[in-house]
This record gives sequence, structure tokens and C-alpha cells, in this order.
Amino acid sequence: MSGRWIRLAGFAGTIALSVAIMAGLASAQSDATVGKAPAATGVASRTLNIYGMGGRDDVAQGRLDFATDALGSTVEVSNPVNGFNDQAFLARLAAGDVPDLVYLSRNSVGTYAARNAFLPLANCIRSQSIDTKQYRAAALGEVRYKGQIYALPEFTNQITLLVNQDVARAAGVAMADIQTTNWKRLRAANKKLLKIEDGRLTRIGFDPKIPEFFPLWVKWFGKDLISKDGLKAQLNTREAVAALAYTVSLINDHGGWNRFKAYRDTFDFFGRGNPFARNQIGAMPFESFIYNVFADNSPQIDLVAKYFTNRKGGPITLFSGSGWAIPRGARDQDLACQFMKAMTSVEAWKKVGKARFDLRKRQGRAFTGLYTANTRADVAVFEDIYQPIGKKAFDDAVTLLVRAPRYGFAIPLSPASAEFRQAWIDAINRVLNGQQSPRAALDQAQREAQTAIDKAK
Repeated sequence: MSGRWIRLAGFAGTIALSVAIMAGLASAQSDATVGKAPAATGVASRTLNIYGMGGRDDVAQGRLDFATDALGSTVEVSNPVNGFNDQAFLARLAAGDVPDLVYLSRNSVGTYAARNAFLPLANCIRSQSIDTKQYRAAALGEVRYKGQIYALPEFTNQITLLVNQDVARAAGVAMADIQTTNWKRLRAANKKLLKIEDGRLTRIGFDPKIPEFFPLWVKWFGKDLISKDGLKAQLNTREAVAALAYTVSLINDHGGWNRFKAYRDTFDFFGRGNPFARNQIGAMPFESFIYNVFADNSPQIDLVAKYFTNRKGGPITLFSGSGWAIPRGARDQDLACQFMKAMTSVEAWKKVGKARFDLRKRQGRAFTGLYTANTRADVAVFEDIYQPIGKKAFDDAVTLLVRAPRYGFAIPLSPASAEFRQAWIDAINRVLNGQQSPRAALDQAQREAQTAIDKAK
């Protein structure tokens, strides 16, 4: 048994599982049949089996309905409500129960592509005439491995800065100082924005959101945590060490990680008493979905959206999101291809965008747009459907969010994406907990990540 299959089994917890998967995939059909439907029989004898799509809001369900209709009345879609789970998915592969289509985080695609568990989509894209130019380049980069596209991207969840103007005014901090271009000015602003009363932290100044957004801070230097081909870890570069030291210093200004985290863990970002409404935080980077949450629950907050910028002042943002992939051995690859084309199409996004706008208008709730991996869909929703809600803070934020994706980047796929990500997250946690210096932690992470990559490629 090859080493890489042993590691795949370890990912699920048993070597026996790896043996079964390897045997199943070795006999699985190639992607040569993608796009070739069997002769019509006139009866509903075909079923598309989907795995991994968990909870569904109106946007998800609306597109599911759209894509199901696109397959026609002779096709049944089996789509249980359960999110993607690595262990469960590998168990299904081992049992020969291969779904036709899976929905998973884009940062996991590389691991399965490297192990030959997903089909490259060249035939699918060709047979269904899928225009890949409609998708954002950075989002496609998240699902491209060794030059091949292995999934179609869905949402993007671009990151921008949220600034609480009430807190800034109260602390006497100029809005121009709450930015990421000049780290010296940002740290000075952080110290003014935070509040410690009687030895208790009562307000966070600037939350750098690490470990999650660490790649964004390294990108400030124009650097990445991994090479473009995903085969060389770059976790202990001078720039990465500097980014970690700086972001940890922002947290330590609050009295250390334990105090900072304990206070932040009390926040309810999804309720009316969120930390911005209660002036418990000055500023932080956050994903785009939060604007809709805040517009619904606390439209009165004096919020300013700003770009996260690099050291030259240029906007940058980190993409994340999910995508659709076809497992090797899928029984109905052509249906899977048709379905995910429909799910990520301009027409699907426009339909659900209009439905959400109409629903929220009837409910007296705000609509702050949809932000997808489809550039043309975003333009269509913004130009044809979106209407300003009359709250300057949120109307300005939507304008910025529509522009932000053009500055997006994504972490290149790796054959050991999960291990690579875990290596730098563990390193940052060790530094936050005072166990290692930034240099020592990232040196260890570099060794761990590169070892995992070398064994998996």
C-alpha cells in the first residue's frame, strides 16, 4: 500500500478504510462519460445523489429548486440535509456508496484531488459549455490543482474592516488611523480604542482575527503561506514571522490572550445585542455576511466599512467558500455536471436574489446583496435587483462589498490542505498561549506542513 493512501486512511481513522477506497477508486470510471446521458426511456429512472449540503436558507433552497428543475421531470434529486464530513465521506467511498456530487469547503478540494478521489472537470466544462470566465479568478484558484479544475465555486465571503464610529469618537481616534496600511498607527489606535476598567477588559480595540485571518496579514507584505503550486510551505518566512508578532501584539495590548478571548467569547454577533451595538469593540476584519446580519438586527449602529489594505495602501481581501465536486466513481456524472452548472449560474443567482429582495421588502427587512464566485451574477444582482436601504452606513458598505472581490486572493490548493492549515493554526495558538515565540512556532509549523505535503504529493 502506498504511503499516501495510508495517510488518507489516517484522515478517517483506519487503514482498512484506505484499502477499500483505493480498491473502489481503482475500478471507478473516468470522467470520459461526463456529459453523455443515457438514452431517454420516458420514465423517471435517474436519480442524482448529492452529499454535503447542510442547512439551507432561502438562497440555497431556491437554487436547489432551480437546478432540480433544470434537470427535467424525469430526474429525481436525492439531497439529504447533512453537511460535508470527511470521515463520513471516506466511509461512503470505502463502502462503494459514491455520491454523484459533493458540496464541500473549497480549501479541502486539494486533498481529495491529490488522492484521485475527485474528477478533474475538463470534460464536464467542455460538454456543458460552462464559461469559466464568469467565475472569479481567485475562487477558481481555490479549486485548481496541478492545472486542473476540480470543483465549481459558489459563494465568496470577502473580508473587509468594520469600524464602530461611536467607539472611535468616544476614544478620540481619527477614522484615518483605523486602517491596516500603517501598522504603527493602527497599534496606537488599538491602544486608544480598547478599554480596561478596574483590571477588567470592557472593550476590545482592534481584533486582528487570528488564527483565522492570518493569511491576510501575511499578504500585507505581498507574500503567501504556500507556493502557487501548493507544494512548498512558506510558513516561517521573515514576513510571516513579522505578521504573527504584530497581530499577537495587538491582542497582548489588551492584557493577553486569555483575557482577550474570555471577553470576546461573551459576544453574540447574531443578536440585537451584538458587540457593535453595545460598543464592545472598536474595529475588526469580518466576512461579508455580517453586514446583512447587522442590517437586520441593529440597523441603527454607526458602522463604517473599509478595505483591508496592504502596506502600500492597496485593497486586499481573502476569499473563502464552498464548491461542487464530482467524486471518481460517481454513477451519474453528466447529471452532476448539469446540476452544478445550474447551481452556480447567473440565472440561478438572479432568481434567488430577486426572491430574497421581495421577501425582505414584504417583511420590512434589509437586503444587502449577494456575494458569489460568479462575477456576472454579482453585477446583475447589484444593478438589477438591489436598492439602497436608506441607511448610509449599510448603503456605503454594499458599494464597497461589490468592489472588494476584484482584490481577492485565495490560498492555493495543496495535496495536504488540511494538515497544512492545521499546522499554522496550531502554531498561532501556541504563540497566543505563551508556549512559543512566533519564530519557533512557525519553524515547527513549517516542518510539519512540508512533511505532510511531501508525503501526500
